[in-house]
Amino acid sequence: MIHQDRIDAMAQQLPELPDAKAQRFSSELGLSEYDAGVLTASREMAIYFEETVHLGAHPKTAANWITVELLGRLNREGLDIDQSRVSPNHMGRLINLIQNNEISGKIAKQVFDVMFETGDDPETIVQKRGLKQVSDTGAIEAVVDKILADNPLQVQQYREGKTKVIGFLVGQIMKATQGKANPAAVNAILQDRLSG
Repeated sequence: MIHQDRIDAMAQQLPELPDAKAQRFSSELGLSEYDAGVLTASREMAIYFEETVHLGAHPKTAANWITVELLGRLNREGLDIDQSRVSPNHMGRLINLIQNNEISGKIAKQVFDVMFETGDDPETIVQKRGLKQVSDTGAIEAVVDKILADNPLQVQQYREGKTKVIGFLVGQIMKATQGKANPAAVNAILQDRLSG
C-alpha cells in the first residue's frame, strides 16, 4: 500500500496540468477563460506565452498579440508555434515598444509582419525603417496646425458641435506623420487647438 505522503510528494513533481494552468492564467493574470484556454491548448503555446510575459509584456496585451496576430499568421501559413520565426523574446520586446510609446499599435503590426517573415528583432526593424513614434510635442503641434489650416471647413463644423469630424482630422494628422505621431499627444494637442 502507498502512503498518502508518498502520493502527495509524487503529485508535487507532476507538471502543471492544462486546466490548472488555464485557471492560473485567468485568476492571476486576468485573462478571459477563452484566451486562457487557447494559450494552454498546447504545452508549447503556454510556454511561449509565459516567456513573453516574463519579459515584461502586459499579460492581456501578450495574449491578444499571440492569439490574434501570431496564431492568425501561423494558421494561414500552416505552421505550429514551435516553427514561428517570431520568438517569445522578440514578441515581448515588440509589446514593450508599444507599452513604452516608442511605436503605435498600427506600426507594431507592420513591424510584426517583418518579424514574421525575417525573424529580425523589433528594435532593429524600427530603427532601419525609421518607424519610431514621434512624441515630440513641438513637431506634432506643427503638423496639427498645418492640418487645421488646410481644413477650415472641418474646424468650423467641429466648433458648431459636429464633434465626429475630429476623426477625420486625426486621420489627416496620422497620414501626414505616416502613422508615427503619438496618438495620445495628437488628441491632446488637437483638443486644445479646437477648444481655443
